[in-house]
Amino acid sequence: MATIQTRRTKNGEVSYRVQVRLKGQPNASGTFARKTDAKRWAQQTEAAIREGRYFKTTEAKRHTFGEMIDRYIRDVLPTKNQSSQHTQESQLLWWKEQLGDYTLADVSAPLIAEKRDQLLTEDGPRKRKRSPSTAVRYLAVLSHCYNKAMREWGWVEDSPMRKIDKPKEPRGRTRFLSDDERKALLAACRESKNPHLYDIVVLALSTGMRKGEILGLTWNDVDLDRRVATLRETKNGETRIVPLASLALDRLKERNKIRRIDSPYVFPAPFRRGQKPRPVDMQSAWKAALKRAKVEDFRFHDLRHSCASYLAMGGASPNEIAEVLGHKTLQMVKRYAHLSEAHTSGLVSRMNDAIFSESVSANSNNGAANDHA
Repeated sequence: MATIQTRRTKNGEVSYRVQVRLKGQPNASGTFARKTDAKRWAQQTEAAIREGRYFKTTEAKRHTFGEMIDRYIRDVLPTKNQSSQHTQESQLLWWKEQLGDYTLADVSAPLIAEKRDQLLTEDGPRKRKRSPSTAVRYLAVLSHCYNKAMREWGWVEDSPMRKIDKPKEPRGRTRFLSDDERKALLAACRESKNPHLYDIVVLALSTGMRKGEILGLTWNDVDLDRRVATLRETKNGETRIVPLASLALDRLKERNKIRRIDSPYVFPAPFRRGQKPRPVDMQSAWKAALKRAKVEDFRFHDLRHSCASYLAMGGASPNEIAEVLGHKTLQMVKRYAHLSEAHTSGLVSRMNDAIFSESVSANSNNGAANDHA
């Protein structure tokens, strides 16, 4: 007989776990997002087992790899933040082009590994070879796709991605602005013909916000009284509260006095009749400012690294840096650890002075007494 268990995740998502047990027959199980799908599968599977038609690979033989990709793009991708949707869709369509005609039962770990190696050797959309980090992103979205097919759709019994090794990613960049570079870049941004560039760069250096987060910022997300900005479209999909302080706060207050009423964005594009409001395009102005300031080998995202580096040198702990930047794990902030070595040494020295102060004082007195003797 079939039993259906309701499961609820910490995020409140509900799924239904089905188990079909018949005496003398192997157990069958599956997980579904809808109870109606769970009941239908239970009835069909129980009937198939009684009639000797059920095999664990039935669903995997019934659906193609391409169908799995299509369902994921249709049902799962829209639930992710907009900044990820376009990139992940193109990655999934690449997988579909390679393996779409195979049934899920015929897609093995060695076959996926072969395509992983192909990722690293062929040219990508930008006419250059993909980096190991890019290949890891391709594998990550496919792995999540398989997890959905296994846990919720009941299309596969197991994911072949469990057996796939990821390419080794290089150590992340730690490029940050020196004091002279920062002064030169801010001066160049202030002189830019783009009226938004200076404030955008100040906000990036002050808060560590990503370019997409800054350009997508609306006035509804900014609370000048509480001195915070609320980021709703973040890379990890979670809302993040960003403190506003010092020059960044002052610049937003000034900007608020002359804000445009025809656009909700803090940094709006020039008005064009018949066109929807959109954020400003500052890429050409940014490149011109870098050239004018003579700052080389520097990307906009490195402003985020600069903010994190300044925090580390100012004594912030990895946990504090991760919280400011919105990282879920400490792995991404380990690259800044060496910048806080001086602060760590200071912490250890102050701790030792506190717990051994009496002993140090006693030793000093004994030494003085011996000198007199």
